Formats: sequence, structure tokens, C-alpha cells
Amino acid sequence: MEHVARELTEVAGMTKIWLLFGEMGSGKTTLIRAIGKNLGVKEGIHSPTFSIINEYDAPGGKKIYHFDLYRLNSEKEVFETGATEYFDSGDLCLVEWPEKLGSLTPPDHLKIRITATGPGTRKIEYQRA
Repeated sequence: MEHVARELTEVAGMTKIWLLFGEMGSGKTTLIRAIGKNLGVKEGIHSPTFSIINEYDAPGGKKIYHFDLYRLNSEKEVFETGATEYFDSGDLCLVEWPEKLGSLTPPDHLKIRITATGPGTRKIEYQRA
């Protein structure tokens, strides 16, 4: 995953919204851990399933926001989390279950799809919007 994290960081360039699609258990949080490590996050990265959004410190005073929208049921609930304010912050936003964003999906984003292809193997595809 570390190699994939480095490649995604290079591909994303200045794109600050990364949308991670994949089934439960496909490896979204594992990839986000690798991305955080690649970007110099020192603290442990954990799924924000219950808190919805976790915030991590990155070098240079930057922040990384990790969203897990799984438990939300509507665009309105997503909006009420303040998601659009995070998206406008200029800091990196990593979003699990971005299907829940609906019309709140920022136009400039990196779309990442993770598919389990077997025990311990994953197919990872990405494209910039």
C-alpha cells in the first residue's frame, strides 16, 4: 500500500479531495493509513466510523481530514457535518463512502476505487475528475 500511496500523492498533484470507493473491508482505511504515513502523519490513523471525521496533523502546519460517511443517510446529514467547509479549507480530505455526498461532491477530486480480487489482493484504480 505504501507504493500505491506514493503514486496517488504524485498523481493527485494539487487536488485536495480524494474519494475512496469500495466495499466494506476492501482496504479503504488501510490505504488512508499508508497515505497519511507517506505524508508524514505521526499519529495513528483510525477509521472515523463513529466520529464521522478525524483530523490529523501533517508537517508544515497542514491538516488531513479523514471522513467515513457510512453511517450517514442523506446529503443533508453530510452537509450538517460541515463537510463543505472542510473541502474549502485547502487541506487534504480523504472521503470513505463518497456516494453519500450526492450534489455536495466537489468538482475537482481524485476518484479511487478499491476492489478485493482475492485474499490479501486488491485492484486499485484512480482518475482525476
